[in-house]
Amino acid sequence: MYQQRFNQFLAGTDTLQVYDGGTLVFSSRRDRLLPLMEYVDRLSSRHKQVVIFDKIMGNAAALLSVKAGCRETYSPLGSQIAIETFDRYGVEYHIGRLVPYIQKDNAEDMCPMEKLSMDKEPGEFYEIMRNIIGQTGGNHG
Repeated sequence: MYQQRFNQFLAGTDTLQVYDGGTLVFSSRRDRLLPLMEYVDRLSSRHKQVVIFDKIMGNAAALLSVKAGCRETYSPLGSQIAIETFDRYGVEYHIGRLVPYIQKDNAEDMCPMEKLSMDKEPGEFYEIMRNIIGQTGGNHG
């Protein structure tokens, strides 16, 4: 059911889509972690056991997906660290290309959000992100 929708997601411009059953309940074209943060803030209390499509699934996104009530996720790119988080919380995942960790845009260092998410629980990481977004006016992702 979701594979065809995921293929359409990959061809489209959305960076995140959230499904409750067969219904699209949230989509965004914003980048980085902002769409997941917005979904958790606005809608996650209304939907349980959602399916999430995300363009990049690092550990930061994995923790926020768990916080969002995700039961299954699809992404063309994911990190081994994210997979470990999904295994720990019982989330089914479909990752196209697996990398050890998500890198910064310069492709040399680990993404700052991947670093920040290490050894964190979903709720703990969510609160850290709320503080970062509050301090920067939402410019971080």
